[in-house]
Amino acid sequence: MRADDRPATRRVLVTGAASGLGLALTRLLVERGDEVLATDTATERPAPLPTGARYHPLDVRDDGAWAAALAEADGHWGGLDVLVNNAGVAAGGRIDVETMQEWTRLVDVNLLGVVRGCRAVTPAFKAQGSGHLVNVASLAGLVHAPGMSAYNAVKAGVVALSETLAFELAPHGIDVTVACPSFFRTGLGSSFAGADTALADTGRRLVDGSRRGADEVAATVLRGVDARRHLVLTDRDGRIAWRAKRLAHPVYAAAMRRAGRRLAR
Repeated sequence: MRADDRPATRRVLVTGAASGLGLALTRLLVERGDEVLATDTATERPAPLPTGARYHPLDVRDDGAWAAALAEADGHWGGLDVLVNNAGVAAGGRIDVETMQEWTRLVDVNLLGVVRGCRAVTPAFKAQGSGHLVNVASLAGLVHAPGMSAYNAVKAGVVALSETLAFELAPHGIDVTVACPSFFRTGLGSSFAGADTALADTGRRLVDGSRRGADEVAATVLRGVDARRHLVLTDRDGRIAWRAKRLAHPVYAAAMRRAGRRLAR
């Protein structure tokens, strides 16, 4: 779908909408006239949300909370056209340092939260013969640097889920987009936690020191959604790394081995 072919107003639910990329996406969607249900874990409406967005609390780990959020959308708009699965937490850690509790937290939020969202809206999307799933993964789902095994694994799972659903749901008129940004300035850095404090500190520095901001990444993601692109790489660094892995794998592998040696030191 070209940008000028998209409906003038779409009904959109955004998870993790109170900060970072979710907030930037919510603002852009409202600015262009879409009806937006912004969701996050806070019970009360977060102050940064634009006045044009509705708010509903949603813990993406809770099936009942998903049902309540969809009931809110049904009650006000009669359904949804787009689901943006954006909610997530950050982590980094070596395999022998990061705990199983940290693995469980990442799987529950970053992977199963997306699965729950897709499962929750798909029956209605099938019934109406249209819909768009937008899953926010990460470049870490495509390019697997050392010291990030849990984060890489769950984001790769979101990429695999998105590819599977793109083929599975296309006969029902449902589009699937997976966005894979690399590091950009966002509140995600504050969610770094865990036993491997050295890797968490490195992750926070990479996020906070990026040249890219959430608004820039959000604009790129929405252009990809409007164009019905399946994979959206939001920046030049990500495109170079992904192409190197696919087309010049020895160069990519050498870079990853060097990163592994640096990590060992």
